[in-house]
Amino acid sequence: MDRLTSMSVFVKAAELGSFSAAAEALETSSQLVGKHVQRLEQHLGVRLLNRTTRRQSLTDIGRVFFERARNILAELEAAEALAAETRATPRGRLRVNAPVTFGIHALTPRLPDYLGRHPEVGIDLTMTNRYVDLVDEGFDAVFRVGQLDDSSLIARPLKPYRLILCASPTYLDGRAPLRTPADLPRHSCLGFSFGALRTHWEFDGPDGRISVPVTSRIMMDNGEALLAAARAGLGIMLQSSEMVQPEIEAGRLVSLLPEYRAPPYPFHLLYAPDRRLTPKLRSFIDFAAEVFG
Repeated sequence: MDRLTSMSVFVKAAELGSFSAAAEALETSSQLVGKHVQRLEQHLGVRLLNRTTRRQSLTDIGRVFFERARNILAELEAAEALAAETRATPRGRLRVNAPVTFGIHALTPRLPDYLGRHPEVGIDLTMTNRYVDLVDEGFDAVFRVGQLDDSSLIARPLKPYRLILCASPTYLDGRAPLRTPADLPRHSCLGFSFGALRTHWEFDGPDGRISVPVTSRIMMDNGEALLAAARAGLGIMLQSSEMVQPEIEAGRLVSLLPEYRAPPYPFHLLYAPDRRLTPKLRSFIDFAAEVFG
């Protein structure tokens, strides 16, 4: 017989004063109650209850054991209640990684909404454009732009990541007109030192997809720095819509070649496969799908 079960039966019998009362409360037989108490006494090697045909009473060691056992069962019940609550309520800290530009301009402004919904969750957000290893570096979730390598990770598709070609009015003033992407090599292009954008910019236009080689006097690994360079009139930039669109609406940048659009990049939220997703991770996955899906 399970020791904890026998302990709980003994505590109930001691509280109610008889095997029959305990049996009624536990919806079992008095014989089974007696068997549990007897097995517990055999395991402990001491007598816990003095029993006669009319009454029962705790022995000295029985009174001490009863108090300890009742405390243990109360702690166990509290622990089980906490586990059940944890399954239902997101809580704890989430480690999340995101590309810098997306993290600053798209994710961070929406975090107050998520944290407001889940007040017991905290987020450790790191932003980098390098490839991070979710498992080895201990992240719960990673936002990733571009084609995915085969892996054991689960990928939740999000809305494609879009880029906009733009420049400041200061740069465009007096420069040769830009009519097609083929004119880009004659202009100053601000290079992004990650992925294919370092050497080639692609566009979908009236005649299909074209790839244009670009050379950059300025090469940077940070979209915020590229934005500052573009606003200063140093060249043409191809960067994310989240960062660029507000600048265009404010007149600080101008959208270029509207008939030619950079093909969108696949965008995913990655997390490790686990059939028992924690509530905090599940809540964040659902939030990302709702906001960015």
